[in-house]
Amino acid sequence: MFTLGWGGLALLIFMTEPTVWPRWGFFVLWTLALTGTALPVTWFLNLRFPSDPPAGENVILRQAIWFGVYGSTLAWLQLGRLLNWGSVFGLAAGLAAIEYLIRMREKSRWMPSGISDQPAPPSPAPPDLE
Repeated sequence: MFTLGWGGLALLIFMTEPTVWPRWGFFVLWTLALTGTALPVTWFLNLRFPSDPPAGENVILRQAIWFGVYGSTLAWLQLGRLLNWGSVFGLAAGLAAIEYLIRMREKSRWMPSGISDQPAPPSPAPPDLE
């Protein structure tokens, strides 16, 4: 993703004119480039600060994609001259809140290995002591 994103961006910037389709290509490639760049960072942070449930490949990829979506949204807002510090911090807080809620849902549904959600079989009746 890193190579495809940054390489594609370099080709797009130096070899095309800024018409409609290259502009859409810019946003796609920018998202890929930022996601590919954030992937090792999110992997390291999840390795350094483990959580319950442990962050798997899907969680790490999702968190890296949030960085790509964040950067593309900021570029989109800057294109329309709508970007300001409030929108930068507000969008970051909103995406962080969404990720927090998703992780909270995963945590509530997680079962450690060896424990199942099936009810335990009934224990036998105690013998009569007479």
